Amino acid sequence: MRWIWIDRFLEFESGKSARAVKNLSHAEEYFADHFPGWPVMPGTLILEGLAQAGGILVGEANQFREKVVLAKIPRALFHREAMAGDQLVYEVELQHLRPEGASVLGRVLVDGAVIVEAEIFFAHLDKSRSSQLFGDRNFVFTGEMKYLLDRLVKPAGASA
Repeated sequence: MRWIWIDRFLEFESGKSARAVKNLSHAEEYFADHFPGWPVMPGTLILEGLAQAGGILVGEANQFREKVVLAKIPRALFHREAMAGDQLVYEVELQHLRPEGASVLGRVLVDGAVIVEAEIFFAHLDKSRSSQLFGDRNFVFTGEMKYLLDRLVKPAGASA
């Protein structure tokens, strides 16, 4: 099963930044167990959504020529919980883009207040090597994702 922690992108500036949203419904499976009577989204899933937004930004910056994998999260600061009924806004800003990988700074907001801040590093894997190690189906960045992003990202000089 594949888990995507983004409902949609609100903004996407190629090679620079992105904003995405995730609406937390009481129907999310993890709320039944985490925690009964106090439906809190696990912090790891909040970071996963932020990493997915950042990874898509990094992948798109290279026209998805290479696979992007999460390498490490050297810093994450949690200010409060995310609860059922909240709308999470993931904001990521590309800091460094190099042949071997990239880094982003990210924030998660609820009602305009920052609830999580993180620095996330990604590694690039060339397609031939990543297919040998992982196969093609283990990644978020499918042709369908590229198709959807092509419709969101405005070409240089295009009008709004």
